[in-house]
This record gives sequence, C-alpha cells and structure tokens, in this order.
Amino acid sequence: MFEGKHGLITGVFNKQSIAWAIAERVLEGGGKCGFTYMPDRPDDERKKNLNRVQKLTDGLSGVEFLQPMDATNDEHIAAAIDTCKEKFGKLDFLLHSIAFAPPEDLRKDTIDCSREGFKSAMEISAFSLIALSCAARPLLHEGSSILTLTYFGGEKAVPGYNVMGVCKAALDSVTQYLAYDLGVDGVRVNALSCGPLQTISGRGAGVDGMLRLYEAMSPLGRNITHDEAGNCGAFLLSDKSSGVTGEIMHLDAGYNIMGTPGRLLDKYKPS
Repeated sequence: MFEGKHGLITGVFNKQSIAWAIAERVLEGGGKCGFTYMPDRPDDERKKNLNRVQKLTDGLSGVEFLQPMDATNDEHIAAAIDTCKEKFGKLDFLLHSIAFAPPEDLRKDTIDCSREGFKSAMEISAFSLIALSCAARPLLHEGSSILTLTYFGGEKAVPGYNVMGVCKAALDSVTQYLAYDLGVDGVRVNALSCGPLQTISGRGAGVDGMLRLYEAMSPLGRNITHDEAGNCGAFLLSDKSSGVTGEIMHLDAGYNIMGTPGRLLDKYKPS
C-alpha cells in the first residue's frame, strides 16, 4: 500500500503508542518514514525520548530519520518539514499524534482547570495540527493524506477525560476545517477515534475501567486491538481511502452507536 510513498510520523512514544501501530503497517507496506519525538531535556544525558524511538526503529527498512520536535515551537516544526523536503522532496502522508495536558489540570474536573493549563493543552493537542499542516503544505500534493488521532471524549462527556475532551472536540473541528482548506489541493484530512487501549495517555485517563465498560456495552462485546488501530490508520493514510476526507472514523467495536448500556442492562433485569 505504501510502495514509493514518503511521510512523517509524529508522536511515537513506545511500542504501545497508536502512532507506532500505524507506523508499523506503513513500513511493512513499503513506506519511507521520518519520525519526530519529544525533545529530551538538556540535562537528560540518557536521552530517554530519543532512545525509546531508536529501540523501535533500529534496523527497520524504511526509517529515514529521527528528529526532535517541540510542537509549540514553530522553528522545530519548520526544521522537521525541511528535513522531509531534503530527504523526500514531497510528503505523501502525515500522521499527527500529539496531545498533552498538564497532569494537575487533567486530574481536575474541567470546571477547575487553570487558564494556563487550558491554553497549554489546547495549543499542543489541537493547534499543533494546524501548525504542522500549514508548514507541510508546500510538500503536500494531490493524493496526500493527513491523519490525526482523536477520542470519543470530544463528542460526549467522558468523566475523567476532562480538559482533554475539550481539546479533542477542538481537534475534531480542526480536522473538518483543514479538510475543506486543503481539499482544493487534493489533500485529505481525517481523524481516527479509537476506543480505549493500553497506552501511556490511556493509563493517564483511567483506561482499565473504560476497557471493562466498552467490553460490556459495545455491540461486538469486546475491546479493539493495537493491530486494528494500525490497520485502520494505515488505510486512512493510504490511497485505499482516496475518497474519504473530513471524517472521524470510530474504531471502538461499535461503542459510539449505543444510546443505552445495551447488554449491560441484563445484569439489572428483574429475575
């Protein structure tokens, strides 16, 4: 699916990252990828963030470069795109997997979120898609695909997801407006909304309880897998989804369609 294709993958943190599940499919399909990662602190001699990504990518065919990128720094974003221009000349796909909220604000009820925490979370989790897409636009072309990762907490209130749900609502809207703006260039922009998975961000949002709920409520009666996330993400980045743009694709075993707790209600039926 990706022979002769070149793209940028952001947001890989470890092997449980949804971004990595997608990147694996792209590399297996013959794609050439550059990876950005969160910059290490100057005093971190072990360079933990770089090493995490290196451990995943070392020796894999198709990995062209690793580069630090702070999503709040326009110079960092421009440098990553310049590297893509130097290595690839163009971008066929771009995966945006960047989100963050200060832990002290994420743990609070949304009503108690601080002004600075809100601004930081929104800039990193939503505006970064605009900034990255704008910087990449000169390298994008008809048939290019941009994909971001969202969550159902941007559509409905999910207790515990708090301010990140507000950010995902903004990200969903950004996806649709960018799909319109870039549609004139033949560039597609979509979002993948996965059900709960064991990831770093998932654990921060109380994923264990969500996994039990989704298994009980979803029409398929189970949770999704990292393999399924990789397959769906790769589909949306590939030419196989050439007519799809501005969409929020739900990969959640059907949980999002439910208007009641479904089979979970069987526990409470009178005997």
